[in-house]
Order: sequence, then C-alpha cells, then structure tokens
Amino acid sequence: MFKDILTMEIWQGKTVGDLLTLEFLASAAGSVLAAIAILLLGWVVSKWLQARVRNLGRRNKHLDDMLFDFLSSIVRYVVLGFTVLFVLNTFGVQTTSVIAVIGAAGLAIGLALQGTLSNVAAGVMLILFRPIRTGDFVEVAGQMGTVKEVTLNFTELADLSNVQVIVPNSEVWGNIITNYSTNDRRRAEWTFGVGYGANLADAERIIHNTIMADARAQSEPEPFIQVTNLGGSSVDFLVRVWCNAGDYFSFKADMTRKVKEALDAGGVDIPFPTRTVINVSETADA
Repeated sequence: MFKDILTMEIWQGKTVGDLLTLEFLASAAGSVLAAIAILLLGWVVSKWLQARVRNLGRRNKHLDDMLFDFLSSIVRYVVLGFTVLFVLNTFGVQTTSVIAVIGAAGLAIGLALQGTLSNVAAGVMLILFRPIRTGDFVEVAGQMGTVKEVTLNFTELADLSNVQVIVPNSEVWGNIITNYSTNDRRRAEWTFGVGYGANLADAERIIHNTIMADARAQSEPEPFIQVTNLGGSSVDFLVRVWCNAGDYFSFKADMTRKVKEALDAGGVDIPFPTRTVINVSETADA
C-alpha cells in the first residue's frame, strides 16, 4: 500500500514526455548497473580461473609451468571476451554484428601485422610442442644460451656471458633447434696427436687411464679410444667417453689438459707442425 502511494506521488503531475524520460533514465541506470556487475563478476572469475590453471602446473613437477602459464592466459582472455559480449547485450547491442565487425577488423589487422602474427603462431607452437623449456641450454637461430622465458612473441636467452638475448619466435621455430639439456648424458670427444716414433700402446694406455680415473667419466657404454688418422706430423687418437650432461664442458676442458700433462710425464712425444724457410737469394749468393 505504501509503495503504491509513493509511486503515485512520484508520477503525479508529470507529462507524457517527463514520464518517458524518467522511464528511459531508470532503464539506462539499470543497464549500467547490470553492466558494471557483469564486468566485475567477469573480471573476478577470469582472475580466479587463471590462478587455478596456473597452480595446476605448479603443483605437479611433471607438468610444464610454461605451458600452463600460456593456457591460464588463454582462459582469462576467453572469459573476458564473453564478459564484454554480455555487457553489450545488456545495452541491446546485437552481438552478432559486433562479432562480424571484430572479425573484419581482425582480418585487416592480421594482414598489416603478418610478421608479428607469425611470431605469435610460432610462439603457440613452441609452447604447445615444447621443444625447449625454461632452464634448457640451447642453440637457436645461431644464438647459444639458457632459456629464461618463452612468450607469444619472443624467446629470451641468457648467453654464456649472462647477457640477455631476445630471439623472435619465428626465427626459433623456423630454424634448427639444438637442445643440450634434453638428454641426461652426453659423449665427450677429443683428438690427441702423438709422434710417429711414439709407442702407440703406451699412448693409448696413458690416455685411457687418465680419463677413466676421473669420477665424471662413465665406463658404460665402453669408452672409444682408437687411432683414426695419420696426419702430416702426428698419429691421431679419437677418444669418446660418456658423462653426465651437466659435467660435459668442465669434463672436456679438464681432460684436455690432464691428458697432455700425462703424455708429457710418460715421455710420449706430442708433435707440432714445423716449417723450414729457405731464403733463395742467400742460397744463390753462396
């Protein structure tokens, strides 16, 4: 009863134009409030779903964080996109026509940004197929370093001097990728040359004992030590020994020095190229 009386008091004495204006304002205010509520709800839901998807990858160490970061971003933007469509619908906008306009604009933008979109497409392929992951030591597009981040547009590396290197994803996906961190073990390789007068059996024994005495050397598979080349001034041994991937560079560098010192201590000659220069003019004068 009180509500009816109040309503009568509000509308009493108003013209038809006034009544239409008040009705329009009331409708517009309701639409605005509904749009704000939908936007807030969509924003909260998108953030919540993004965090849930990202945490799913964080909780399981066997899942790739980079992949779930990408998926969480996709989920968030999809939810926000639907939220915008719902907001437009509250104002009576035909969303089908809006989608058509967005599609046409997207096509025009895509033609104008072909290079950028190729990086995005390559970024999606890198994230989905994961030939490289954060923390891997790789060589891509002529650049060598540790992967710090793979985004939709570029791949960030830290080179051997810890300098940031940004490589466009199209250059990464479109070229050969060498990933040194995929396998747990690597086979180190050296070539050691000894003189033609050296005892080859002694040289082979010294090389074998020196390398296999190091804790980083693995006896399985069996190391390969064989004469593979008769050079101009040396007999060359090709040596291949397995080790853990993380020990590769230090192991290879250390053994290069230790084998040289062991050969010197064992009296095995390590030759080096020599050159005799004859002065023709001095020979003619003599």
